[in-house]
Amino acid sequence: MEIITKIKQMQAKSDKLRKQGKRIGFVPTMGALHKGHLSLIRQASSENDVVIVSIFVNPIQFVSGEDYHTYPRDFQRDEKLAKKAGVNIIFYPVVEEMYPQELLTFVNVGRLNEGLCGKFRPGHFQGVATVVAKLFNIVKPHRTYFGQKDYQQAMIIKRMIEDLNFDLELVIMPIVRDKNGLALSSRNTYLSKKETKAALVLSKSLQVAKELLDSGERRSEKIISRMNDLIQAERLAEVQYLEIVACQTLEPVEIVEKEVLIALAVIIGKTRLIDNMLWE
Repeated sequence: MEIITKIKQMQAKSDKLRKQGKRIGFVPTMGALHKGHLSLIRQASSENDVVIVSIFVNPIQFVSGEDYHTYPRDFQRDEKLAKKAGVNIIFYPVVEEMYPQELLTFVNVGRLNEGLCGKFRPGHFQGVATVVAKLFNIVKPHRTYFGQKDYQQAMIIKRMIEDLNFDLELVIMPIVRDKNGLALSSRNTYLSKKETKAALVLSKSLQVAKELLDSGERRSEKIISRMNDLIQAERLAEVQYLEIVACQTLEPVEIVEKEVLIALAVIIGKTRLIDNMLWE
């Protein structure tokens, strides 16, 4: 496995691979790899000749007061996991390499970044779209892999690819959960044992929503109310948002008539967690 830290070197490597007829699969990450990331890597490995993973904690997607400086970083651990999972190249730049001067150019995917997490993290998705656009131009992949847990992010990247004519395919992979149903996240490492147990209320509330929908309930207000009651009963949990939205536009739906996304953000202790479920 090769580790590349310079943009020009990464671009030259990708150019060489493409000239050789190799298909490049790309998984962008901020490190702190877990089984969710590894599922993306394994899928990329099964569909491409070369798998490239980026590890870069992107400062421009963290809003004021967030955990940029304390975000979990353990490159040696990530390196071992990536190698074992079948990664061929890790692109591991420092901040000064990615942003050598004041950044004046940003990618803003309007409307899709305004609801859900966008309400509470102003500027976050602009930072995500901008760094991902840069990474696409650096790594030059044929396919890129994102997880459903960050559904809003995946839809923003999908629209960016379409609108800006990036020549690549987006693959969205299902949420990976632990044996108790908690969606895997790098921020789960912040949780104490008691908080980890409390965090199970997120997936439980989604299951309640599914059961209501399966039984014929179509009023979003009623479903959200039941989810809210369940979460509020957990002493360590604070609801940030609970919403049922259209899958493509992410706009709120009052009456469920076709496939929807049930999405939520909940603060457990001091840790903000997100989860979601697609229902048709």
